[in-house]
Amino acid sequence: MLSHEDSYKNKGARKKLVELLAKRGINDKGVLNAILKIQRHFFFDKTFEGHAYEDKAFPIGEGQTISQPYTVAYQTQILHVQKADKVLEIGTGSGYQTCILAEMGANVYSIERHETLSKKAQVMLNHFGYKAHLLCGDGTKGWPDEAPFDKIMVTAGAPVVPKQLAAQLAIGGIMVIPVGDEKVQQMLTIVRKSEKSFEKIVMDNFKFVPLIGENGWK
Repeated sequence: MLSHEDSYKNKGARKKLVELLAKRGINDKGVLNAILKIQRHFFFDKTFEGHAYEDKAFPIGEGQTISQPYTVAYQTQILHVQKADKVLEIGTGSGYQTCILAEMGANVYSIERHETLSKKAQVMLNHFGYKAHLLCGDGTKGWPDEAPFDKIMVTAGAPVVPKQLAAQLAIGGIMVIPVGDEKVQQMLTIVRKSEKSFEKIVMDNFKFVPLIGENGWK
């Protein structure tokens, strides 16, 4: 069992975080309700749990971070998650985003290249009672055996949109991916219109850890 408790202080901090996200333009009730429900401090070492509801990223080991809550909310909102959507997440990390997607009713497939993080994420999913399919491997290649996916979310900055990931989108499907250099990336929404055509929508700038892999940063 995890040693954390969900105190009134943590519940209050979570409510304030949701109010802040709403002021910043997050208006998807499903996203806000998921963030209100999931105890983000459980993903932190108990020593640092006081930082859990600040709107900032935080290190989780292996050179990775648990994303800033606004970034999590932003990506999830523009992904337009619907119940029973088959969603591929690239970069499981702490498992927090995975839990958000699962809470919203998605059927989540998530890839993480660090085995230690993947195992920790599985513990968190089990604790919250969510089911997701986790794989340790190169996320830039996607999960071809399980394709196509209704939605794909990439939680690390890529130099380009990996063609192998785009190919695993269902027609009508949406991919959300930050693309740019190692300092700043533009959030892109990629919509698959047909077998061979894709629409690209350029959104706001963000800063992510790099997407490492055969079709990402080496």
